[in-house]
Amino acid sequence: MQPWIVVGSPENFEKLRERSFDLSAFKSSRKRESGQMAPGDRLVYYLTGVVQFGGVVEVTGEAYEDHSDIGLLSEGKPDEDFPFRIETKPLLVPKPGDYIEVREITDLLEKTRKLGPKKLGMAFRGNLHKITQQDYETIERLLRERAKQPA
Repeated sequence: MQPWIVVGSPENFEKLRERSFDLSAFKSSRKRESGQMAPGDRLVYYLTGVVQFGGVVEVTGEAYEDHSDIGLLSEGKPDEDFPFRIETKPLLVPKPGDYIEVREITDLLEKTRKLGPKKLGMAFRGNLHKITQQDYETIERLLRERAKQPA
């Protein structure tokens, strides 16, 4: 199981929630990374602007390309259609308000420890990032605590 961070807007996260997180979609520049995903991988959603971890989904299928409109928007490229997709299911998605404030846990994560809260944006540039198993377990534990869900 490979854990990943998916960087996206809170609005796109809510669009995926409306679909019951049946899929995750990635920008056209992320064909290689999305193609490396396999069933059982975990995707942690990092929400830009609000700087929060919003939830975790599990990959359940293989990556594919589809250019149909699913309502996701890119701030940088208005015409971006998020063509690289993969089937998922929700694993741990708390209700809004129970997300994890990333600035408060930078010292707990290997990915952010050296940067600290003021340079946090540097750790999450781009749409997809592999993370360590240890970082994933920390994020999952904190999300479970916030959502009050048993392990």
